[in-house]
Amino acid sequence: MKKLVMLMLLAFPAFAHSEVETKISCFKSQEGKDIKFEFRTYHDQAAKWSGAAVKYATSKESIPLVYKSTEQEEMSEGRPFQFTTTWVEVVGGAITGEYVMVRQGALIYGMSYTNAKSKKHYGFEHHPQIESSPEKGCQW
Repeated sequence: MKKLVMLMLLAFPAFAHSEVETKISCFKSQEGKDIKFEFRTYHDQAAKWSGAAVKYATSKESIPLVYKSTEQEEMSEGRPFQFTTTWVEVVGGAITGEYVMVRQGALIYGMSYTNAKSKKHYGFEHHPQIESSPEKGCQW
């Protein structure tokens, strides 16, 4: 039986090891208060799973996000599609806000947040030059 298990692990390495890919994007408010946050996405291709979270620079805790939708649009023929992805913020089991990211190819054109209760809307700019890592996050 042990030989059979070892043979299966060697024959199907995806069962033995699955890697979760983490991507971090750093954002800063466009106007008003100086608000900074990191947006993390997690993806496991083998398990066909993805998730996301935001962590504000002034907070020690991350806020979990739930994927809602992605819309794609062809802006110009021969150019990469533009994707608008919506994530829902969940705190204490309730929906408290919504994040919308607009990107085309590798470029992120912006992120917005709308508070579910007050309906206040905030715009954020992507700052790809900010150093970041899965261990330390955005180094503001």
